[in-house]
Amino acid sequence: MPDPVIDDLLAGFTPPRPYTMEAAADAPRAPGVHVVLEGGTVIYVGRTGNLRNRLRQHLTGNRDSSVLHEQVGQLLDKQGTVATAQDIAGWLGEREVRWQETDNPEGTKEALVLALKPRFNRQVPKPRSPRASG
Repeated sequence: MPDPVIDDLLAGFTPPRPYTMEAAADAPRAPGVHVVLEGGTVIYVGRTGNLRNRLRQHLTGNRDSSVLHEQVGQLLDKQGTVATAQDIAGWLGEREVRWQETDNPEGTKEALVLALKPRFNRQVPKPRSPRASG
């Protein structure tokens, strides 16, 4: 069942597509925010200065180059063998990706992570509040 809150938060994003190299190749070389979805649920939010390169890096990089790659690798490692880059790309290919160009990727990512608390984002930013003086 569609979630109207998620639909509103992702209103400016591309339609969901399987997370493959073909999808990554269609992304612009522009700053933006990307989300990975599993069954309609956002499981990761990322920001970048170049959407196309970053989406490719999640699929082809190594665990040091991508928090998402590392987190998925750890999940797959639990099955008994160390997951390869190909295993990780295959797992991601069974998920969906969406993206949005924005001049404020940091702020957009922070707002989405706070609202959605995706399981593959390591750190959830703390809501900003005025500091007490004293």
